[in-house]
Amino acid sequence: MKPHDAGVRDLVRQWLDKASADFSAAEYLCGQKQQFGAIIAFHCQQAEKFLKAFLVRHQIEFPKTHDLAKLLHNVATVDPAMANLLSDADQLTPFGVETRYPGDAPELLPGGEYAAIEMTRRVRSAVTGSLESFLHAADSQA
Repeated sequence: MKPHDAGVRDLVRQWLDKASADFSAAEYLCGQKQQFGAIIAFHCQQAEKFLKAFLVRHQIEFPKTHDLAKLLHNVATVDPAMANLLSDADQLTPFGVETRYPGDAPELLPGGEYAAIEMTRRVRSAVTGSLESFLHAADSQA
């Protein structure tokens, strides 16, 4: 294994850890009796971190953005099928930064948190599945 590969692998894992923490928070809040729709949607929007992990692994530069469509456009340069499969995840984009402030924040329709969780689950599954061999390559060489 080249030292550069180890550095990329470590950074990919960091992105995945952050994305997984956000997703775990969304799932936990979704199971609570109190309504946390906007907070759940925000944490689901953080699926952007799964996409960024994928892009880091392929050493594709991406803009500093929370826009999933822009990130998926970059994903398509490496894996058009994955980008197409996940294209509807762009529906999560408005729940990023905008929901953190009062005012013109997008609203989640009743039950929308379940759709957001499912979209995020699909993003996580597609990205982690595609990264599995890369992440475990170091394990098999040890």
